[in-house]
Amino acid sequence: MEAAGRALCARDPFNPLITTSTQAAGILVISHCFHLFLKQFGQPGPVAQILAGIVLGPSLLSRITKVNQFFIQSSTEDYYKVLRFIFRTIFMFLLGLEMDIPYMRRNLRKASIIASGGLIIGVLFGIVAFISLIILLRIKASFDYASFIIIVLANSASPVVFRLAAELKFLTSDTGRLAVCASLISEMSCVLLGSIVHSASWEYFGKGILLLLLTIALIVVNKYLAFWCNQRTRNQKYVTHAEFLVFLSLLLTAALVIEKYGYLSTASSFLFGLMFPREGKTTRSLLHKLSYATYNFILPVYFGCIGFQFDVSYMGSFNSFIMVIMMTFMSIASKIIGTLFACHYLKIPTDEGIVLGFLLDLKGNAEFHIMRNLPEDTLNPMDQENVENLVVSVVVMNTVIAGVVVAHILRKKEEYFSHSHTSLELGEHESELRMLACVYGSRHISSKIGLISAFSESLKTPVTAYLMHLVELPKKRTKKNLMYHQLQDGDQYSDEEDYGGNDVVEINDAVDAYTMETKVLIRQRKVVSSFERMYEDVCDSIEDLRVSIIFLTFHKRQRLDGKMESGKAGMRTTNHKILRHAPCSVGIFVDRGQTGFQQPSSQSVQNIAALFFGGSDDREALACCKMISNHPHIHLTLIHFQLSPSSSQTGYNNGTPHRDDELLMDMSSHEIEAEIDRAVVQDFYNRYVTPGQVGYVEKHVENGTQTAEALRDIHDTFSLLIVGKGGRGHSPMTAGMSDWEECPELGTVGDLLASSELNTNSSVLVIQQYRHSRNDLN
Repeated sequence: MEAAGRALCARDPFNPLITTSTQAAGILVISHCFHLFLKQFGQPGPVAQILAGIVLGPSLLSRITKVNQFFIQSSTEDYYKVLRFIFRTIFMFLLGLEMDIPYMRRNLRKASIIASGGLIIGVLFGIVAFISLIILLRIKASFDYASFIIIVLANSASPVVFRLAAELKFLTSDTGRLAVCASLISEMSCVLLGSIVHSASWEYFGKGILLLLLTIALIVVNKYLAFWCNQRTRNQKYVTHAEFLVFLSLLLTAALVIEKYGYLSTASSFLFGLMFPREGKTTRSLLHKLSYATYNFILPVYFGCIGFQFDVSYMGSFNSFIMVIMMTFMSIASKIIGTLFACHYLKIPTDEGIVLGFLLDLKGNAEFHIMRNLPEDTLNPMDQENVENLVVSVVVMNTVIAGVVVAHILRKKEEYFSHSHTSLELGEHESELRMLACVYGSRHISSKIGLISAFSESLKTPVTAYLMHLVELPKKRTKKNLMYHQLQDGDQYSDEEDYGGNDVVEINDAVDAYTMETKVLIRQRKVVSSFERMYEDVCDSIEDLRVSIIFLTFHKRQRLDGKMESGKAGMRTTNHKILRHAPCSVGIFVDRGQTGFQQPSSQSVQNIAALFFGGSDDREALACCKMISNHPHIHLTLIHFQLSPSSSQTGYNNGTPHRDDELLMDMSSHEIEAEIDRAVVQDFYNRYVTPGQVGYVEKHVENGTQTAEALRDIHDTFSLLIVGKGGRGHSPMTAGMSDWEECPELGTVGDLLASSELNTNSSVLVIQQYRHSRNDLN
């Protein structure tokens, strides 16, 4: 056999390794050129990559004899087989590792119904397609062949769905996550069906049980091995290369054993990632080292290879052309019809149902493996080649059509599918609250984790928390004069890893400790940019992550003597720009260190006060307080500032002369705001104060001087004071307070609470409600 293999390789004019590498490089270059052109029309990367494969394959360039001899050789199939196995194993593991488990658990029923709709109609259409193939192509009928055709029509390729949703910037939306969950259920069902058909004998069934036990055993081993690595590398950003290779070797070895016995390792690879521990340096290292390679090399080459297999000459005969068109139409129709029926039952809008249907129609993963593992006696060689060409043609056409249609729908219905800019006051967030906490360094991490804890452990609805490390990009950077092998683990992958210094390790350790203690997952991000452009990256992340509120860090910090001193000027500039441009509500947190707000716990019960003067920002702050009022270790008090009866008799006047109609209109607007304030406070009082869940205090003041005195009286009673930034108009209660205002981004009240003159030990959280107009930030 070895001699025959060497003889076979000797007959090839080129080294197969060189051929395979050149093909991958060609796909990457051509797909990049296509993507530069197609992204202007909103088309995703997978479409460009498949088109690059078509251009390089036998449909175009490989029709040239010299090119064909170079790329299409008898021995290259073995290399392609190994690459496909490695690529499929890695990206299914990574898909499991990045899976949003809480969302999947909450929406398992909904995703299962949607997947079942497409599967049932796909099975019915698959039976029709199988009969048509027998008639038109005169292919021998068999049970294995029939089940394969059914799988082709019923299957959804989850990696393709995941990547397409990520490319089109709606992976974090409910529609995108639901599509990924439904495609996983659909694909795993088809893999299970293929395994059942394959293991019709007791011998194969016994092997299947043993392989299932192997999968469970490796999941347990990974759990303990990850814990050991986390403990071993306490002072490092990532685990070492050797430890990383151990995990990768275990994954590939287990997948190889599974496929050696004729089963598809897709489900096992996904389970390895899904059940992998989420906290610690091990998971962070795997995500860091696998994500870049997968999204920039593995998946583009994988999609390109699908297009490379497509041969347009196969559609030259009338019967073949009819079968490709018919199966493509049946595949699209089965998914659209089944998904729309399921969405109608679940009361999901039709537009979302159509997008889900086209996404679930994406192919290109399990079909190829099942096709290549059909029993040899199922079809004769000629029929086998016809079926392979048919399946490749259907997969390519489905993926290209679905990608183009979904991109068109999302562009046409951009307002519907984009991030909905809703304030916390207006949105009840019954399904999910998504929040983003930003830190400039490790000194800010404890307070931000405390805020995340206050929200995530109070709400009955799920909370998705993100932590973003904002790192300044220095204008000049000195390069290390070190060889590659002299660099520390992790420094070889990205220049950004040098930024952040020891803060990165301390932030990671704090997040890991919190996750280990509470099992609440905090998803970490890093932005490395100049302060002038940092706000753009933050606002883009808000859009991509669909965040409802963002918490920033005040640019001043407290010294040991209690005075506030300014940090980097760029921090304040960034905060200003984010306040103006952020597509969500914004909170600025003034940290008082150990004397201020800490993570709520049984040993550290936090007394928090909400200061309500009136206006849109104060209502937003009160909406935040509702979300933390249920925390068992938080005592919340609402302090309602009101005008004294003598002052309230005077008319509303901001000191500027108006015409009578302008004054009436202004007063009407003021009265409407006052009525909304009264309704919000009354609702809060009835729901939280009356049952004794929240304390309530009223303070009557006449002017800004009395307000300042009242704030001085309460400043040390609470660990955290929550107040709105502005939106009160020219209220008499704050009149004159802006005369000594130092930080207008905090508003009049927030500026006083954060100043050194007040000499308070309380932390301060200033909330600005999202508004479409950012012209007035005072």
